[in-house]
Amino acid sequence: MRGGGLLVAGTTSDAGKSVVTAGICRWLVRQGVKVAPFKGQNMSLNSFVTREGAEIGRAQAMQAQAARVEPTALMNPVLLKPGSDRSSQVVLMGKPVGELSARGYHGGRQRELFEPVLACLEELRGMYDAVICEGAGSPAEINLRRTDIVNMGIARAAKLPVVVVGDIDRGGVFAQFFGTTALLSPEDQSLVAGYLVNKFRGDVTLLEPGLDMLHGLTGRRTFGVLPYAHGLGIDEEDGLRVSLRGTVRESVVAPPLGADVLRVAVCAVPLMSNFTDVDALAAEPGVVVRFVDRPEELVDADLVVVPGTRGTVKALAWLRERGLADALARRAAEGRPVLGICGGFQALGERIEDDVESKAGVVDGLGLLPVRVRFGVEKTLARPVGEALGERVEGYEIHHGVAEVLGGDAFLDGCRVGSVWGTHWHGSLESDGFRRAFLREVAAAAGRRFVPAPDTSFGALREEQLDRLGDLIEEHADTDALLRLIERGAPEGLPFVPPGAP
Repeated sequence: MRGGGLLVAGTTSDAGKSVVTAGICRWLVRQGVKVAPFKGQNMSLNSFVTREGAEIGRAQAMQAQAARVEPTALMNPVLLKPGSDRSSQVVLMGKPVGELSARGYHGGRQRELFEPVLACLEELRGMYDAVICEGAGSPAEINLRRTDIVNMGIARAAKLPVVVVGDIDRGGVFAQFFGTTALLSPEDQSLVAGYLVNKFRGDVTLLEPGLDMLHGLTGRRTFGVLPYAHGLGIDEEDGLRVSLRGTVRESVVAPPLGADVLRVAVCAVPLMSNFTDVDALAAEPGVVVRFVDRPEELVDADLVVVPGTRGTVKALAWLRERGLADALARRAAEGRPVLGICGGFQALGERIEDDVESKAGVVDGLGLLPVRVRFGVEKTLARPVGEALGERVEGYEIHHGVAEVLGGDAFLDGCRVGSVWGTHWHGSLESDGFRRAFLREVAAAAGRRFVPAPDTSFGALREEQLDRLGDLIEEHADTDALLRLIERGAPEGLPFVPPGAP
């Protein structure tokens, strides 16, 4: 089966495309199929650095892990990293190539990227038995179809069959399936083979009459009904789309080993990036992670994390406006733990000189760490390895800011002063021994009788989660039919559903 393929599209953003793609990859690799993920264009602030130093979406890195292959830039050739509601940094083949407005990107630049994106897909198809592609948003965004390089545009060019995923938990999934299909041109519709229902709760037999009627209306079958699965905690593609206050990161349901739990508050800064850094904390029994945006929510926290952000200066202003800056200063003065990661680390420093990201010039930081940061045009993309707290640590770096550390105790690439830590390294808490040592320090400083579990393996937990995704596909989807699609393409003679694209 050399060069087989499938595009997993969705009725909406967050319909489940990323996890379904990962689940199909894990199911296929367990069948002995050499498979790779692909997403031509991704918009996300959660990114990852490959071994060759390329920046790609974390969702594609997770899907590569599901496929048991090393992630590369080929799997996500275009990454858009929003800097505001109207502009994004464009990352091409893992390297930043400029900042563009939405109008500038969709007005011409996006179409210029079509051939490079298609070339990456074809290269992957020459290397693997199957490539499982993920779409973006909805294929029925008719205002963007002319310049599309990630949904039906790539499906048409590569002759990929398409399965559309819908989130039934939100309601209206039948209208979404029908409307998505009916808003596509006849040529696009000819590739839409059918549907996958995601996040279903209850008795599937109650759903079946609706699936039969949908088949009658569209001539397309439903390839599976995936049940709602709790606690997957898989890397999210986009920033959390909530007023983050009170949002709790999913964690394992296990009691603490010690007498106390450990409460972690994550400041929900604007343009928050790589908030997946705290997943490893949430995986620890007895650690409760929540996102906060008010100073009073820091009072009972044992650790406050200031996470990465695509806008450090904007995040600083937000922290000050919300009263969180003063709350962080009080914590530092009281010797209560604070951890800054990447942009959060920069914000904790004394001064920022930024003529690149915000173009704000010299801005005072929070002054909690003896660090001065100057933003450079070149982006640091690295996979460092080091040691801290007596333990080996691996991480990855994605930042324009260059930090000059003027004092404190060494901590990875950053420093520590009392109970305030700062580093540019994302992913460091996924190193099990280091995470346990760090949590012991936090518990001691916070006066909590918390004991880290001695055997929690974040890597093993992630593998279990990916296997659960593979199980969902294997147990609740028509895998024989999916395999035929991947091998042979969309079936001939799929009927046209009017009115079609205008």
